[in-house]
Amino acid sequence: MKYVDDFRRGSWAQALARHICAEVRADRRYRLMEFCGGHTHAIARYGLTALLPDNIELIHGPGCPVCVLPIGRIDGVIRLAKEGAVTLCVYGDVLRVPASGGMSLYHARAAGADVRVVYSSADALDLARREPTREVVFFSLGFETTTPPTAVALRVAREENLRNFSVYCNHVLTPAAMIHLLRDGSDRLDGFIGPAHVSTVIGAAPYRPIAARYAKPIVVTGFEPIDVLQAVQMLVRQVNEGRAEVENQFTRAVTEQGNLRAQACVAQTMQLRDSFEWRGLGLIPDSALAIRPEFADWDAERRFDMRASGGTDVKACVCGDVLRGLKKPSDCKVFGKACTPSTPLGACMVSSEGACAAYYHYGRFTQSSREKAVGAVA
Repeated sequence: MKYVDDFRRGSWAQALARHICAEVRADRRYRLMEFCGGHTHAIARYGLTALLPDNIELIHGPGCPVCVLPIGRIDGVIRLAKEGAVTLCVYGDVLRVPASGGMSLYHARAAGADVRVVYSSADALDLARREPTREVVFFSLGFETTTPPTAVALRVAREENLRNFSVYCNHVLTPAAMIHLLRDGSDRLDGFIGPAHVSTVIGAAPYRPIAARYAKPIVVTGFEPIDVLQAVQMLVRQVNEGRAEVENQFTRAVTEQGNLRAQACVAQTMQLRDSFEWRGLGLIPDSALAIRPEFADWDAERRFDMRASGGTDVKACVCGDVLRGLKKPSDCKVFGKACTPSTPLGACMVSSEGACAAYYHYGRFTQSSREKAVGAVA
């Protein structure tokens, strides 16, 4: 724990904040997007915005994999579960995400659908092995971080000829979303606090063409408060010096090329989709993965002819704008009122990486004084 505690040390955070305050230019604003939901929660939990100068704005991005999944994909899997022909294995985060008509997998399970929470794709495989007469569908989703375990499950299922197991694949790709955001409005952003866990898989290299093309610095960053503050300092320096480079703050876990073995496993089992819909961002080309034809027998999308509907969010919910960095959760009229973790209207309030959930649970830190923020870090 000592190693982790060092990255939460209040005196270090205070010193870093003083250095950042000394380096910012009074005549400009620094708009930095944290792309990962883990960073959003760290910033809220430790009150880091209270440590920073007013002209540094930390903007939330589409870094929550559950939040960016469109309603139509959830509608499709709810229909499949309610038909009663399959056992649906899901991660806990997705269970209560609202779909069309206020329905969710939680409600479907309450109505009798066989929906089970698992901690990994291996759990779903074990269930299929134990009960060979049961049709088991694993609802896979997430960024590059959770894609390799799904790829391993597909390989194992084919090797064992496990015919009662299939995967509903909803894995999305971080660099494509970054590019989409910059095409949509690069003048709104000055740099990115780059993903941590994603980068342990893909490495720092995939961000370099993005930084070069759009002239935006990217700093791959760890999840602790000292990590985030150091990344902010690195981005401020790049902006001040007119540089747009990829820097790796998270060197204790991220390399330039990433996990090549994991990448090879994913490439063997999955391929790029031409386009994929992201909640709030719309259709993004080359931004998601589909299961390769060689593994079609274990592809739930093919096996059950699952087609996404055109479901839409509750009108009062601004989750889509939050994911694009256009609004903060506190800008939503229903935040903390009609929309709470127990009565969510949007995905951003449900997921453990959602921005609205971070604001709701840790909002007291974002409103606190600088002294209280330092105490929270300590």
